Amino acid sequence: MTRSHTRFLSRRTLLTTGGALGAGTLLAACGGSDDSDEPSGEGGSAPAGGAFSFTDDRGETIELDSVPERLVAFVGVAAALHDYGVETEAVFGPTTLPDGGPDSQAGSLDVEGLTVLGNAWGEFNVEEYAGLEPQLLVSTSYDGSTLWYVPEESAEEILAFAPSAALLNSPTQDRPDLTLPDVIARHTELAEALGADLGSAQVTEATTRFEAATEDLRRAAADNPGIRVLACSAAADLFYVSTPSSYPDLQWFQQLGVELVEPDAVDEGGFFEPLSWENADKYAADVLLLDARTVALQPDALTDKPTFTRLPAVTAEQITGWNSEPIFSHAACAPLIETLAEAIRTARQVS
Repeated sequence: MTRSHTRFLSRRTLLTTGGALGAGTLLAACGGSDDSDEPSGEGGSAPAGGAFSFTDDRGETIELDSVPERLVAFVGVAAALHDYGVETEAVFGPTTLPDGGPDSQAGSLDVEGLTVLGNAWGEFNVEEYAGLEPQLLVSTSYDGSTLWYVPEESAEEILAFAPSAALLNSPTQDRPDLTLPDVIARHTELAEALGADLGSAQVTEATTRFEAATEDLRRAAADNPGIRVLACSAAADLFYVSTPSSYPDLQWFQQLGVELVEPDAVDEGGFFEPLSWENADKYAADVLLLDARTVALQPDALTDKPTFTRLPAVTAEQITGWNSEPIFSHAACAPLIETLAEAIRTARQVS
C-alpha cells in the first residue's frame, strides 16, 4: 500500500468514524486563503474568446472550446467557487443535515433546491449525474491523484462523462510545504478560469477582511506568547490529535506564530494521533482548536468523558472551532481566523 493511499484511508477513517451527526455549537465555517494576490500553482487562464484552459494539481490540462456552464463539484469546492461568484449545477459530499439545513461544508451555498448527487461517503448518483450532461467535474485531493468523495468503485464510469480537475488540499511528499495560501490561490485560479470577477466588491471586501484577520492572528500570537494550541477532533471512542504538517491551515498558522502541539505518535496515514479517551490528556494545551464539523462530537456531547472535561483548556473554557476540511475562500476563512486570533489574545496559560 502506498503512503498516499494510506493517507487517503486515514482521512476516510476520521470522516466515517468522526462521531454523531448534529449541528456543532462552535464556528465551523473555514476555508483557506492567500495573504497575497499571487497564484501559486500551474494555473488556468481566464476566459478569452470563450475558451477554457486549466492545469490541475495532477498536472493534467483541461482544455475546452468554451467555459463550462454545467459544473459539478465536491461541495467544499462548490462553496469556495460560490464565494467568488461561480455557481455549480450539482454537488456531492456533505451538503445537508438530517433536518434539511446546510452542513458546515456547504458554506454559504443555498442548499434548498441544490442538486445533491450524494450526501454521504460512498454516495454518488451516476445516472442523475449523466442526465445533467456535465461539462466539468471538480474535487479536492489529499494525495494529488484521487478525487475526494468520488467513489472508487464507480470512479471510472463517473469520469467517463466529463473532464475532471483535482485541487490539492493537503501537504504531500511532493508538496510538504503546501500551506493554506497555496490552496486558496489554486481555487482562485480555477474560479477566474470559470469566469469569476476577482475585482468585484464581493471578492475584494472578503480578501481585505481575510488579510486583516491574518495580521490580527499574527499580532495575537506575538502579543500573548507561550499559548499552546491543540488541534483535535472528538469521536465516540477516540480523541484525534492532529499534526500541523499535514494540514495546510495549521501549517500556515504555525508560520504566523501560533504555537501548535505536535503529536509524537502520528498514525500511518500521517494526519493525526488517535488517543483512547483514557489518554486524552496526553498533551498539555492552553487552547483547544476543536473540529466543529458535523461528523465530530462537540463539547456538549462530551460531558461523559472525564478526561475531556478535566482538560485545563476545557475547564478554562478556552475552546474554539476548527473545520479540518476547510472551504478554501477568503470569505469562508476570515471569520475563523478572527475567532482564533481572539481566542489566543484572550487566553491564559493553564497547562
